[in-house]
Amino acid sequence: MRLFTALDLPDPVLRNLEHLLTDLRPMARIHWSPIENLHVTTKFIGEWPEERLDELKAGLRAMEPRLPIAVHIRQTGFFPNPRSPRVFWCGIEAPGLDALAEATDNATAALGIAKETRPFSPHLTLARIKDRLDLGPLREAIAAREPLDFGQFAADRFFLYQSKQRPSGSVYTKLAEFPFLTS
Repeated sequence: MRLFTALDLPDPVLRNLEHLLTDLRPMARIHWSPIENLHVTTKFIGEWPEERLDELKAGLRAMEPRLPIAVHIRQTGFFPNPRSPRVFWCGIEAPGLDALAEATDNATAALGIAKETRPFSPHLTLARIKDRLDLGPLREAIAAREPLDFGQFAADRFFLYQSKQRPSGSVYTKLAEFPFLTS
C-alpha cells in the first residue's frame, strides 16, 4: 500500500482553488491536479504492508493531542525555482503545521519508516511540469489575479490516505481519521 498523511481542505477553499485552476488550465499544457486530489501532505509514508496497517494507525493515534491549526491558503509559486519549474504550487501559512509534520515523522520513524531529510515545506501541488514549456501566459495570468488568497480554516484533524496509481492519475482513499483536541 502506498500511504501518506494529510489535511483536507474545506469546500470554500476548494471552490476558490477550482476557480483558479479553471482559469489557468488553458494557459499551459501541464499536468494539472484534479481538484478532488488537493490536500496538505504532512508525511509521505510510501509503501507499507497491508498486514501492518493497524500498527500504523495505532502509532498515529498515539501522537500527543494538539489543538486545531489555523491554515491560510494563499499565493502561488514554482519548485524548485521559476526558471526550471517542476511543480506549480499554492502556498500555506499555518503556524503549528510544522510541529504536526514533525510529530508524524517521529511516530512513523518509531515503526521503521525513514525520517524526512528535507525541511518541511507545506504547499498544495496544483500541477506538475514534466517538459520545458513557455509558461509566460501562465505567469501573466497569475500576475493579473494577484493578490492570491484562497481562504482560511481551522484544521481540526488529519487523515491517513492510500494512493493508487491509475493510468488516468492518482486516486486517494481515506483509511483513517485522527481528530485534534476540541478546545
